[in-house]
Amino acid sequence: MRKAFIQLHLAVFLAGFTGVLGRLITLNEALLVWYRLLITVVTLWVIYFFQRKLHSISRAGIARICGVGVVVALHWVTFYASIKYANVSVALVCFSAIGFFTAILEPLITRKPFNRNELLLGLLVIAGIYLIFHFDPQYKTGIIMGIISALLASLFPVFNRVLVQQYKPETVTLYQLSGGFLFLTILVPFYLQVVPASYLVPTITDAGWLLVLGWFCTVLAFNLSMNALKKISAFTVNLTYNLEPLYGIALAFIIYREDKYLSGSFYIGLLLIVLSVFLQTWLVYRGRKKQHTI
Repeated sequence: MRKAFIQLHLAVFLAGFTGVLGRLITLNEALLVWYRLLITVVTLWVIYFFQRKLHSISRAGIARICGVGVVVALHWVTFYASIKYANVSVALVCFSAIGFFTAILEPLITRKPFNRNELLLGLLVIAGIYLIFHFDPQYKTGIIMGIISALLASLFPVFNRVLVQQYKPETVTLYQLSGGFLFLTILVPFYLQVVPASYLVPTITDAGWLLVLGWFCTVLAFNLSMNALKKISAFTVNLTYNLEPLYGIALAFIIYREDKYLSGSFYIGLLLIVLSVFLQTWLVYRGRKKQHTI
């Protein structure tokens, strides 16, 4: 059990580190994600081939999974655009709005009743983001991109809950990322017409960080999460991933000293978001504890 918790927190830490890498890699955000997907998809196809985890599914199933992959790819592009136009801390704070969007979109998609507590906690996050947006207008474009990224990120977990009931998690991940890669391959030439890139081929330094992003922060992080799930419940895993933005912001403060460039309103907004995360964790834990005592 202890090993599983270490694997889980390492996976969350690696996920938080992706924001730092988004600033380290100087490529245009669309190219950055394209190379990340290229490395990840090729690696997964090779690994699953030798592990005999490649499973054939219907064309309709592939199309559904790849469609969600398009959402994943767009989420990553807007997330890294948020970092490029603002900074790592602002992008990760905006990413915290995923809870608010999930509280609205999941009931609409699954036709379940709205959860009042989730909506209120989501509004608390939005209030925190508003404080940052209102008092730090220089981050306007980055914040807008970050909010769009959070909106997209709130969609694919909802769709994945349905997909993983029909297909193995490895199959879903492989076809999703493959679909996202094919979509970006078509989109990138048009994207670069609107947002020109200084260069198309990564430098040696960028290539090194892209390998870290693809192999460690994507492939390894996914495998660590899957291994942790063998010993730890999905409930615990989902709660632990609430720490991802906090890990990322802490790393940005340590590595880039972004704390020097942020106003007091950022910390007030961040405090509201952290409060929301802890309240959400407590409410979910209390609700689950009540279920076990009934």
